[in-house]
Amino acid sequence: MSVKDLMNLSGRVAIVTGGSRGLGLQIAEALGELGAKIAITARKADELEEARTHLEGQGVEVLTVPSDLSKPETAQEIVRQVMERWGQIDILVNNAGATWGAPAEEHPLEAWHKVLGLNLTGAFLLTQAVGVASMIPRRTGRIINVASVAGLKGNSPRMMGTLAYNTSKGGMVNMTRALASEWAKYDITVNAICPGYFPTKMTRGTLEYGEQIIKEATPLGRVGGPEDLKGLAALLASDASAFMTGQAIAVDGGVTAI
Repeated sequence: MSVKDLMNLSGRVAIVTGGSRGLGLQIAEALGELGAKIAITARKADELEEARTHLEGQGVEVLTVPSDLSKPETAQEIVRQVMERWGQIDILVNNAGATWGAPAEEHPLEAWHKVLGLNLTGAFLLTQAVGVASMIPRRTGRIINVASVAGLKGNSPRMMGTLAYNTSKGGMVNMTRALASEWAKYDITVNAICPGYFPTKMTRGTLEYGEQIIKEATPLGRVGGPEDLKGLAALLASDASAFMTGQAIAVDGGVTAI
């Protein structure tokens, strides 16, 4: 097969959580450009509609599913709607997430539960539901977990502490490894992308005070741009990565290399 054939996602169905903006929308653009049908989820219906208009303008077939993955029953409803529309799910991108900045000794328990509930438990429940409904019976699938370099290391003492976020992303990295091993028998690959700092709504506050610190600590000397995740996401969603599973790949300008 040619490389173009390996990367072709025509006829595939992808779910991208947190797909209405930021990194999720960038990934949805990439997969849609390669031919996938895209279901995007997010809490805010108006942002989903804006994203739908944007993606449809690029020729992508889109389903929007307003949802809050911090609620356990949400995963089944997302899967139900996608299966009702397209009858299969080939690609799952677990991107939805939240963070909380606070010193560890002051970190509110409610905020801890909120971050872990969405970032880790919500991703697990949706992955489980997608596996049972489509990927395991069809014995094929690509799961991409959007973790973070915060799941590979601690924070600089010069930056705000985000203990719950780091913990949730570290859990996602090892969930990736464990699930990759367990579901390999179904020919389902499970990999993680670990972004460094990208300008998004979630990182806006951090970048306002810490962008120069971040750039100084990054060998490439910049934060991530709007195209920097697309190639890896496309690779991991496609047949070009059929022999890759259980990997956590940093896209961070070299931060974790030093």
